Amino acid sequence: MSDPTPSERRAADTSLGDLLGEVTRDLSTLMRQELALAKAELKETATTSAKGAGMLGGAGYAASMTVLFLSIALWAALSDLIGAGWSGVVVAVLWAIIAAILYAVGRKQLNEVKGAPQTVETLQEIPEAFKRNEENR
Repeated sequence: MSDPTPSERRAADTSLGDLLGEVTRDLSTLMRQELALAKAELKETATTSAKGAGMLGGAGYAASMTVLFLSIALWAALSDLIGAGWSGVVVAVLWAIIAAILYAVGRKQLNEVKGAPQTVETLQEIPEAFKRNEENR
């Protein structure tokens, strides 16, 4: 038979209550650390999402301004058939450019949202840690 591992020697020398207390403390520490990690990742995700949503809101406002100014410009152009209405077209085109830029930036921000990948990864490692300890018995 092979020599006992350090964990097996310690288990033989330590009371069951002490071992359970240590396991409980370790699990409590692990859970607190996982909760802190999840909070940090979710805060970052929420901030990025809010920025992206704000940009998309700005794009929506800019799009409504585009419709407003294009409508006014078309009305003015048709009623005058002279250059007075084309100033509205210039303003509408500027709003269309602003809307496109805000939409592109907002969409990029929302695509950067990753959730809590590190928390998921480390939580998946917990069962593996228990399996390794069972294999050493």
